[in-house]
Amino acid sequence: MSHQIKFIMVGGFLGAGKTTTLGRLAKHYTNQGLNVGVVTNDQAADLVDTNSLRSQGLNVGEVAGACFCCHFNSLMDTIGELGSQQRPDVILAEPVGSCTDLVATVIQPIKQLYDADFKIQPYAVLMKPSHGLKILKNEQGSGFSPKAAYILKKQLEEADLILINRIDELSEEAVEELTTLVNEQFPGTPVLRTSALTGAGFEGLVEFLEQEGDFGGKILDIDYDIYAEGEAELGWLNSSVHVSAETEFSLDQLLLDVISQLQTSFREQGVETAHLKVIGLWEGFFGVSNLVSNDSEPKLSLASDCTVKEVDLIVNARVACDPDALTEQVMKVLEQCAGALNAKLEFNQTQSFRPGRPVPTHRYATPK
Repeated sequence: MSHQIKFIMVGGFLGAGKTTTLGRLAKHYTNQGLNVGVVTNDQAADLVDTNSLRSQGLNVGEVAGACFCCHFNSLMDTIGELGSQQRPDVILAEPVGSCTDLVATVIQPIKQLYDADFKIQPYAVLMKPSHGLKILKNEQGSGFSPKAAYILKKQLEEADLILINRIDELSEEAVEELTTLVNEQFPGTPVLRTSALTGAGFEGLVEFLEQEGDFGGKILDIDYDIYAEGEAELGWLNSSVHVSAETEFSLDQLLLDVISQLQTSFREQGVETAHLKVIGLWEGFFGVSNLVSNDSEPKLSLASDCTVKEVDLIVNARVACDPDALTEQVMKVLEQCAGALNAKLEFNQTQSFRPGRPVPTHRYATPK
């Protein structure tokens, strides 16, 4: 048999930690001397994840405009483009965080249409503690309706491996409670505890992904009406702006200020944050800040440790509110942050919308 590409997809809800996990996996495989390609995915262009991973020196392609399942041919074309210079040994794929049913619409089509070219590794799904705990406990006030919570549960249901991520942010009691809930609600699915940020539990993840076996076979019984309505509750915004000032300012502080002020704004409006990311890029420098829920602390996930007079910012916001209201809040905060620096603000592009109904290119109801 000819050389097969290892296909590793890492799923999970918005803000679960997929990008950080894929970055760590990519570094692991490149350190082994393997050729690694990464494919990111979003409903719109200007994706923070793509820019962040490319800034780390990785070979990254992006599928924009719809999820992998609805743009399956674009996914395969992008993988082909990543291999135009050298055939990858490993493809790491990061699907949209509001998508599910990926076994039937992505993994099975690859198995059944491209079996000779790819070797499917275990499908790992990251558990997002900040919203997942409330959703699995069926608590009121998770920030999302039952239809949006349905997506998170379905993501976990189709996993070969569930990763309880961000354990560095949790108490031992919270980790034990989450582990118990996951084991009770998804019996038989292996569970690992990890921190993509610190690397805790990472060796166990790598070991699991190297297993031989028939993976990606859990076909969901899923209601696409509930799925579509749950996804459409989220307002989606991608915006790129240029900030320029006469005096130098801290890029990292600007990133944190934008995130913190948006968190305050969303709290005041009573709308829940699914995920919020901001990246600042300028002449080889970059930094990233993010927020994964209204109750979480804004984080500088990648520090630039630099001062600049100008910078390109990309904001990705996934918030349970009307897209027009989301745009208004983001623009207002960006203008306030630029004003505090006596800086000029130039908007390059802003896209805001609600995701449309998912219509998969393929859906295989019987696993190979």
